[in-house]
Amino acid sequence: MPARTALLAFAAAIGFSPQALGQDACPSRGQLDTAYCDADGDLVADVPGDPARQRDPSSLVFAYTPVEDPAIYADLLKPFVDYLSKCTGKRVVYYSVQSNTAQIEAMRSGRLHIAGFSTGPTAFAVNMAGAVPFASGGSAEGPRGYKLIAIVKSSSPFRSLAELKGRKVAHTSQSSNSGNLAPRVLFPPQGLAPDQDYRPLMSGGHDKSILGVAHGDYDMAAVADDVFERMVNRGTVKRDDFRVIYTSDVFPTNGYVHAHDLRPALAARIRTCFFDYRFSDAEKREFNGEDRYVPVNYKDQWAVVREVAEKSGTPFNRRAYEAESKREAEALARRQQAAPPPAQPKP
Repeated sequence: MPARTALLAFAAAIGFSPQALGQDACPSRGQLDTAYCDADGDLVADVPGDPARQRDPSSLVFAYTPVEDPAIYADLLKPFVDYLSKCTGKRVVYYSVQSNTAQIEAMRSGRLHIAGFSTGPTAFAVNMAGAVPFASGGSAEGPRGYKLIAIVKSSSPFRSLAELKGRKVAHTSQSSNSGNLAPRVLFPPQGLAPDQDYRPLMSGGHDKSILGVAHGDYDMAAVADDVFERMVNRGTVKRDDFRVIYTSDVFPTNGYVHAHDLRPALAARIRTCFFDYRFSDAEKREFNGEDRYVPVNYKDQWAVVREVAEKSGTPFNRRAYEAESKREAEALARRQQAAPPPAQPKP
């Protein structure tokens, strides 16, 4: 009996599965889910060593982070999707997602091959779905970062964070870096402690938080400055209607990732295609002057994001991910329940 067959037979006899044996053989995993291995210590999932487990699909599915109006980004990114199809020689399908959880689960299940995630969900995608960040939006100077800003209405009396104690303060979602995790670490030294001085109200998105301040639903909101700038540039809100009372240091803006188990030659081709692409004028306007995709290193560029998560008691692990998934599902159910019923056809 060959050695491996004997080993598997013994494992079955004592209640272990072949999958468990494979997982135990991984020398290092860190915070990655048990489906993945990080033998080289770069904090992302390794390419499967068995060529039979490496994928080279005939069609590639690409998704961008959930947004308020998916149709806007489907149209905006169509030139890039068409270019990516031509560049890779494969059909590329754009997939609109309704939540971070849906996007991560699509990659974990193998249905999604390339994706753009916002800052916090990028780390969940790495740990839970084997995503490999390789690019971020930027310019010839490098990746563009963003800052956490605290905004209030310009007509309000608030001039500092400490004045917001007991007020209605919006965060975006549990997994958001600038919209939740960073405020929990960065606001207390400014005299405002989440959960102690106020109860964070989860709006469901940076755009919803910004609009909520504009409409008077919230006294203050913690949001990413790049989202705020995009909404101002689009004319969705007016800059003069707001006052910024806090600005943080720079965080990475986004992460473009590919699945860890793509055939290395295909993954390399995808990366090259991203780096060779130059944004259209519409893309430059929407993405605050970004004009290209530039290389990023998850271990280095997301170090500050992981530090904030650890210090805020919300590391990007399975327990936190499942809690966030549950919250997103409950929020979606509430929105669906609140939505007006569809119009009935006339008899």
